[in-house]
Amino acid sequence: MNTVQEALQKKGYRIFMRPYELNIVGVRSDNVKPNSFDDAIYVFFQDKAGKLTQHRFAATTDPGTYWLKNPMNPQGTAILKEGQYIGSHQMGMHRGKYLALVQKRPVTVLRDYDRNATLDFLNGKLDTGLFGINIHRASENGTTKIVDQYSAGCQVLANATEFILFLSLCEKHKTLYGNDFTYTLIDERAINREAKKNS
Repeated sequence: MNTVQEALQKKGYRIFMRPYELNIVGVRSDNVKPNSFDDAIYVFFQDKAGKLTQHRFAATTDPGTYWLKNPMNPQGTAILKEGQYIGSHQMGMHRGKYLALVQKRPVTVLRDYDRNATLDFLNGKLDTGLFGINIHRASENGTTKIVDQYSAGCQVLANATEFILFLSLCEKHKTLYGNDFTYTLIDERAINREAKKNS
């Protein structure tokens, strides 16, 4: 068992064990400066023999500076709250442009309403609903370094090639288990605690 799994277990979150059934876990870094891909999205699953495969993708789980300063919602820009969102996503079109995982069930966000381009995890107002918090890529080529307009609260993979791999894993899951994906977001510190215990 790896530290991501241990952190999920500690929180009492569900871990999916059927062959090729995806566990999609965002790990938010404790950096409150926005605009960098300093988080990670882990995807892990077991194959038919029970062997664990895990991928780590550089990502952001937070909105970029542009949307923090220019929120679409008058209450402030959405920052996804940590938690496990069962069946929250499905494969679909991101803004009608390309295939991604799109939100289909309510999630809870923190509204950062002070517009100072700092990620406000402590003072935001909670809001639950359908906000288009999708899991998608940044640029269609290469690796993107700066978040900027790529995330208004979405979970965004930095590398286009890694996103193609991510989608192929999602396709396999969808074929076996239907168009239903659970997304879990945890804090980097939860992972670090488990890593320290194991060292």
